[in-house]
Amino acid sequence: MRMRFFATAMVLISTLLLPGGVASAVPATCHEVDVAVTTLTTPATMHGTLCLPDGHTPDTVMLLVPGATYNSTYWDFPYHPVTYSYRLAMNAAGYATFAVDRLGTGKSTKPLSALVTATTQAQAVHQVVQSLRSGAGIGTSFGKVVLTGHSLGSAIAVLEAATYRDVDALVVTGMQHKLNAVNLALLFSTDLVPAPLDPALASRGLDAGYLTTVQGRRYAAFHAPGVVEPAVIAADEATKDVFSSIEAPDAVGVAILSPYSASIDVPVFIAMGAVDGLFCGFLVTTCTRSGVLTAERPYYSAAPSVDAFVLPTAGHDINLSPRAPEVHEAVITWTNATL
Repeated sequence: MRMRFFATAMVLISTLLLPGGVASAVPATCHEVDVAVTTLTTPATMHGTLCLPDGHTPDTVMLLVPGATYNSTYWDFPYHPVTYSYRLAMNAAGYATFAVDRLGTGKSTKPLSALVTATTQAQAVHQVVQSLRSGAGIGTSFGKVVLTGHSLGSAIAVLEAATYRDVDALVVTGMQHKLNAVNLALLFSTDLVPAPLDPALASRGLDAGYLTTVQGRRYAAFHAPGVVEPAVIAADEATKDVFSSIEAPDAVGVAILSPYSASIDVPVFIAMGAVDGLFCGFLVTTCTRSGVLTAERPYYSAAPSVDAFVLPTAGHDINLSPRAPEVHEAVITWTNATL
């Protein structure tokens, strides 16, 4: 553990000394992989990008699952990656990353939307975890897997970790076991549209059960009232994706509103934006670290430890806040200490 802390300290020092920050500190080698998965007896592929810090293969990989209307780009954002690329920050800290496109998004298989639930997504992610451990279909094997999600991806990660118990740690971002029901209703009634009706996505041939955001509504849907750069909103709009409306019922009903997460028996880290409009507006107007821990610990009763971080001025999409490097540092510090 001392060697891990020493290595991380050297990375942070080099980050301060090199222009460009974390991204310049440790280059990474990345390649794309299609992992064969089967859900509801239907064969499919879940696409991902494996990135390794140059010079060595770490023992630990972070499996990154994006949220609704996002694909793996959320974790490796194209605008000013030194600030906004979660993937770069984790590679710079010495960890491998595997950022996936959920089924129905990016370069993954796109089944009929009626077949894509949060539970089937979790089943697919479980098979990716097994491939990362064995190296089958990926070419590199890892001893430890840190499952990391955002929003809907966090709900999927909770379902996976609670059902299969095959990961070593869980990082939940943009999700608590409470919802702002009013803002969630506004999201579905005002900010979302069937993907075939969106000019940017109509050519994909998706059925109307796949939803995306109305053009020009990214800030209102996922950032408000947080502080965000205009260029981030533009890049967010340009790279947006979809989710199946069928993913919402079990994501909300099982992963969020039920105590299903009590089966999770690994350390848990929760990262929230202080003004997350979907999860921090119920009863209180902002999230605090103490409030998150008090509310969330009972839902992870079997976890050996639960910790939290709250990013000031950030809305739902904390990785797209100008202060995203603070989230990255918090996750790295916690992972180093935990694993």
